Amino acid sequence: MAFANANISDILATTIENRSRKLADNVSNNCALLKRLEQRGKIKTFSGGHKILQELAFAENANSAWYSGYDLLPVGASDVISAAEYTIKQAAVPVVMSGLEMLQNAGKEKMIDLMEGRIQVAEKTLANLITDGLYSDGTGSGGKEIDGLDAAVPTTPTTGTYGGINRANYTFWRPYYASGTTTTAANVQGQFNLAWANLTRGADRPDLIMVDNNMWGLFMQSLQDIQRITGTSEGKAGFPSIKFIDADVVLDGGLYPGTGTGATTSTAYFLNTDYLHYRPHASRNMVPLSPNRRYATNQDAEVQIIGWAGNLTCSGQQFQGRLNGA
Repeated sequence: MAFANANISDILATTIENRSRKLADNVSNNCALLKRLEQRGKIKTFSGGHKILQELAFAENANSAWYSGYDLLPVGASDVISAAEYTIKQAAVPVVMSGLEMLQNAGKEKMIDLMEGRIQVAEKTLANLITDGLYSDGTGSGGKEIDGLDAAVPTTPTTGTYGGINRANYTFWRPYYASGTTTTAANVQGQFNLAWANLTRGADRPDLIMVDNNMWGLFMQSLQDIQRITGTSEGKAGFPSIKFIDADVVLDGGLYPGTGTGATTSTAYFLNTDYLHYRPHASRNMVPLSPNRRYATNQDAEVQIIGWAGNLTCSGQQFQGRLNGA
């Protein structure tokens, strides 16, 4: 198969390669949760392995004790560290150009205009795919989707296996969940107070509360008669936010709520992002799958595929919570 213009093909490949870092940044800027994880240094790549391991402390050191003078101190082995394990999930979006399009856009400037448009669409598509997946339970697309917040903070917190750990067997691996009482503007702050109290341990407390359109509207109504305090960092990042105690309440709804994309309907996620981690693969974080040309075997066309691999992980289930407004 004779290809239309090899030089233009090189431009397509190198343009995507050069934009890879920008694409990775755009994904984090597309979601308030990822932006917060980036700010707190919780975006960490991994370089290989069958699964992603996330270390966690599941118990206190049993050797702690009060003592006086020459009392003997306990020095027995204390097994307090383990790891949750997460499957490596993959996502990709192709940028396709036919030989005819390359001939029609043979001028360098015309070619770049066409490429820029296609690449920008691909970037937004992949960013939306990943950020929508951050709300999933990991079962979408035959179990290929990210293990998102519906997996990390489910509506059945005492059952199911997450990160390779069975919640039925380990109470430390159970998030907080509250539902059953209809949420209104009159009681939403009381429900937030209860969720906050159940997720606070000393300095450990929620720092980010992700809400959909419905929950945002009720919470805003409850604040009509009192001072509103906005979160400056999230505001600068482009996410509407308001303070609850010292956590940012962030609207992460969508244009089409209830269609299965974006924030979960009538839900508030109380997140302690010290224990949440975004783990892309070091060699597959919004990059072309191959710097070489990919040709269709029976078509005059070239495909460059932008790929991602990784998952969302958690190292402290007991510090995450969820409020469902019935």
